[in-house]
Amino acid sequence: MIRLSIIGSGNVAQHLIQAFSKTTEVELVQVFSRHKEAVLHLLPIEKITSNFGELLTVDVTIIAVTDYAIAEVSGQLPFENQFVVHTSGSFAMEALNDKNRKGVFYPLQTFSKSKEVDFKIIPICLEAQHDSDYQLLKSLAEVISESVYIISSEQRKALHVAAVFVSNFTNYMYQIGAKICKENGLPFDILKPLIQETANKILSLPPTEAQTGPAKRKDTQTINTHLNFLTDEGQKEIYKLLTKSIIDNGKKL
Repeated sequence: MIRLSIIGSGNVAQHLIQAFSKTTEVELVQVFSRHKEAVLHLLPIEKITSNFGELLTVDVTIIAVTDYAIAEVSGQLPFENQFVVHTSGSFAMEALNDKNRKGVFYPLQTFSKSKEVDFKIIPICLEAQHDSDYQLLKSLAEVISESVYIISSEQRKALHVAAVFVSNFTNYMYQIGAKICKENGLPFDILKPLIQETANKILSLPPTEAQTGPAKRKDTQTINTHLNFLTDEGQKEIYKLLTKSIIDNGKKL
């Protein structure tokens, strides 16, 4: 059985706590949270600590905190030469303090505390300094996921940028669409089948082939009609930039 501790109480930490708590192959020994009440609904209070000095040595310690706190938190761990990993998509493995063996356990997904996720389909990207540690990390990941990858820090940085485009930026487009609907007395629900079908298409088609719309068709009449309709200058600039990018990309193909 793999003995595990998790440091953190945010979105990623809480989902990992829930996922590993359901397994029989992993013993979740401890969770560190500065505010115990943040994770008290997930596990018994005797497994929660807010004191770094109380942390026990385990097989793997996962630091699931905000990126810029990784170095500080890993420097406060009370042990040395143990296996410690972080969950960041954009920070290198080297962000961890040198006193322990390093690795990365990066689940590629968007997490919200109120939205349950199925870890079985979430890709988990792994990195470790030593092969024996990688094999341990792989065994840990395979307990909760059927999609495990070995990915370097540089590759993970590229993946994180790509993820921002396909997830965070896409969600912001939903916000704009919802705002336009609301301002014109329309329910956002009308767009949900379109959103779903657009997402489903790239499961069977390359994104370049799935692209449709006035920019793809170079339909300047419709494009100008849309621009004339928009009154928000920020929305206009986004529309122009994305339209130009789609047209320019079509020229390169």
